[in-house]
Amino acid sequence: MKYSLYLGKISGIKISVHWTFLILIFWIVFTNMRSGRGVNEIIWSVVFVLAIFVCVILHELGHALTAQRFNIKTRGISILPIGGVAQLESIPEKPKEELLVALAGPAVNVLIAGILYPFVTFAQDIGALNTLSSIGPKNFFVALMSINLWLALFNLIPAFPMDGGRVLRAVLGFRLGHARATAIAASIGQVLAMAFVFFGFFYNPFLIFIGFFIFLGAQSEAVYARSKFLLKGFTVNDVLMHEIPVIESRSNIKDAAARLLDSQNRYFVVNDNGKTVGTISRDQIIQALGERGENVSVNDVKDDALAVLSPDMPLEEAWQLLQQDRKPLMLVMSDGKLVGVVDQENMSEFILIQTAAKNKSGKLPL
Repeated sequence: MKYSLYLGKISGIKISVHWTFLILIFWIVFTNMRSGRGVNEIIWSVVFVLAIFVCVILHELGHALTAQRFNIKTRGISILPIGGVAQLESIPEKPKEELLVALAGPAVNVLIAGILYPFVTFAQDIGALNTLSSIGPKNFFVALMSINLWLALFNLIPAFPMDGGRVLRAVLGFRLGHARATAIAASIGQVLAMAFVFFGFFYNPFLIFIGFFIFLGAQSEAVYARSKFLLKGFTVNDVLMHEIPVIESRSNIKDAAARLLDSQNRYFVVNDNGKTVGTISRDQIIQALGERGENVSVNDVKDDALAVLSPDMPLEEAWQLLQQDRKPLMLVMSDGKLVGVVDQENMSEFILIQTAAKNKSGKLPL
């Protein structure tokens, strides 16, 4: 994630915090100062927020380390002011595996609450929960324990993108299969989202935000699962574009712009004496033309980080790589030779064609 501060690695998993997290810290300091609180109260408030986000990191590590047991890698864990995200390279489709990965996060929060329990003296601390606007030594542990229990319960809401949505899909998946289970879980999630929005108008506007977050998450998960279902059984060779739009590395951006106007291609393979050395997109050409002038070389602008597929690679795997690496154009190589290309557009068109075909035959479960 851009503009993130790298914190280190745990079990090979990169952990970073987004720069906007600093805004949250400054906001806490500012509001405490504005309320006339002393330095000690401000320090306790900042420490409390930092402790919460340590718990969020541990929650996401619970997911990531459990996924590792099933040979699923995690690209990294990113911490944002609204929570954390463990970027798993894939979601396990076996119900048992997904169930364990999904439950691991909330289980960590329950474990943390259990560890904090001996430090809580309920006779003194339960009443202190009513004064969470001011964090101090009297209510720190009981507040942190309560937050962890709340995080566990909130994440178990049976709706995507919450952990509870994945738990629901895993349970349904034991009988219905991954695709159908996703469709039902997503529909339940969207109904719950509308309920959040409805009650938000009458009780708490924050529920409206949660409702929209859940609704969009459920919709996104359904689209993702539908696309994977439609691509099953196909290989890269089924969507391969054999006509390769090539431009020479020694050409200038003016020539590249002319090629844009002369064709409907949005992406080009950059060659240097018959060897593929990179790719260049329409956006890169236009940006370079505006910022560096028409005489700049294509070689100076190209993207030389090549993404390579093989013709026999399962199409759903190639589609996942397109999503993860955000490469608009991928090269297809066979025996060291370039045999074609695949881009986002022809992949999307293939999904649309398969959607129409399966709708007609009644085989689309979503």
